[in-house]
Order: sequence, then C-alpha cells, then structure tokens
Amino acid sequence: MPSEMNRPMSAAEYTALIVLSMLWGGSFFFTSVALTALPPLTLVVLRVGLAALVLIMVLPFAGLRLPRQPGPWVAFAGMGLLNNVLPFCLIVWGQTHIASGLAAILNATTPLFAVIVAHLLTVDERMTVSRLVGVILGFAGVVAMVGPDVLTGLGADVLAQLAVLAAAFSYALAGVFGRRFKLMGVSPFATAAGQVTASALMLLPVALVVDRPWTLAMPDPPVWGAVLAIATVSTALAYVLYFRLLASAGATNLLLVTFLIPISAILLGASMLGEVLEARHYLGIMLIGCGLVAIDGRFWALVQKRKRSLPEIHQGRDI
Repeated sequence: MPSEMNRPMSAAEYTALIVLSMLWGGSFFFTSVALTALPPLTLVVLRVGLAALVLIMVLPFAGLRLPRQPGPWVAFAGMGLLNNVLPFCLIVWGQTHIASGLAAILNATTPLFAVIVAHLLTVDERMTVSRLVGVILGFAGVVAMVGPDVLTGLGADVLAQLAVLAAAFSYALAGVFGRRFKLMGVSPFATAAGQVTASALMLLPVALVVDRPWTLAMPDPPVWGAVLAIATVSTALAYVLYFRLLASAGATNLLLVTFLIPISAILLGASMLGEVLEARHYLGIMLIGCGLVAIDGRFWALVQKRKRSLPEIHQGRDI
C-alpha cells in the first residue's frame, strides 16, 4: 500500500501542478520585461517583497495570521534561504557567464536531486525504479525542448555551471525541508507569506549593496506592471499552491513542476507572442509526458497486474 507521500498524485494535485507550472512559466515573460529597466537582485527583492505584502494583507480575510512563536520563523528563514536566497543569487550569477538555455537544462536537474534527497532524508518518499526512469525521461524532454546545441558549452565556465547545479540542489533540499510546516501546523497560506517575508529581509541588504537601486532611473509603467504581475501571480499565488502541493503530495511530486515549466513557457510564447513550435518542442513534450506517466506508476501497475492475470486466464481455459 503506498504511503501518504509515496503515491500517485490525484487529479486535483495534477491540476494544481499544471497551474503552478503556468504561473512560473509566465514569469519568464514578466521577467524579460522588468529586466529592461531593473537589475536582477533589485527585481528579486521587489518580487518577494511585494508578494509578502500582498499575502500579509490577504491573510486576515482568510481567517489566518502569521505565527508569533520563534520556531516557525526560524523555519521560514531556512526555507527562504534554501528556496529563494541561495538559488536566486546562484542562478543570477551563473547566467552572467553561461547561456540561459544551458542554465535551464542544469536547473532541470532539480527533480533528479529531489529523488535522491527525498530517498535519503525521508521515510515515505523512497526512490523506485519507475520514479527514477520517469525523472530521467523528463530531464531528456527538457534537453530536447531547449535544444541539445546548448550542451556544446558544457565544460566551459565550470564554476558558473556548478552554481546553477547548486541552485537546483538547493531547491531539492527546500522541498524536503518545507515538509516540516505541515507537522508544525502552519497553513500553506501562512507558510507562503512567512517564507517570502524572510526572503525579502535577507535579500534586501544584498540588493542595496550590489545594485544601489537609488541610483536607478524610474521605470516606465509597463515595467511596474510586469513587476506587479510577477510578484502577485508568479510569486504570491504560486507559493500558496506550492506549499499546498508540498503538504499533500510531497517534495518529489511537487518538484516535477520543473519539467512542466518549459512546456508552459513555450506554449504561452506560442499563443501570446506568436512563437512557432518546432519538432524538438513536440519531442520534448512527449518525453516529459512519458516521464510523468512512469513517475505516476499507475500505468505500469496496471500492465503488471494484467500480466499476472494472463496465466490464470489461460489456466482456466485449459481446465
């Protein structure tokens, strides 16, 4: 019998995962607009800071409030460090030295790390053959979608590549670390608010020193619109879904969203920006779909059950 976490996701959880991938996939468009006028760290601080304000203001209307005990806030700081501060800074630095396509592929190792970390650090998210095969297929799908040509840069700027891999590993650690909020009795809504608040407080001094935002020109309205969209939709709402899924489906299932984000980004680009889908995009979507089927496990269980029933059928016919 599968444990609470080591089980196939329900239809509602798959729907939430797809919605989360769309929210984060859309962030690439908003980020590209905002970066025309804002440096990366300043944008990150605005993203998590405004998301924190939105969530804190909405909490009372949901009948919730942030915890007052120090324990949850220490956990919020740990989650913010692993899920935002470290990976955001590592990826921003890494992308100044390597192509964004290669960075996307290296970031897609997150579910691979998640399978290993969850296997080592939890008792109810153990590694299985079908799960490992599914993650490898999903990773191959991301490589196919982004384009294998970017792998020609593999081996150059090793430190930058290791930085992006370290960010992926940090995301995997965050997924397992964040499971504790359910045990602490902190709601996903309050967890999302606490995490982005802690992240903003940690990132603000870094942005002030590195970017000196007071020297920047005032951005145009489209830039502010993109910042508000990425803060409210791609961060505040996305993290509420993130922590709901983490509490119900576990870290390994949740971090499969990394495979779905490129699909969402490409499909949004095709529908909103008129971008053309190429054969490699369809191949990538197919491989990722096969990977998700393998990770889900229900199809393989049905095949095995049917195989086991065949001898019984033939034996009955012989009788």
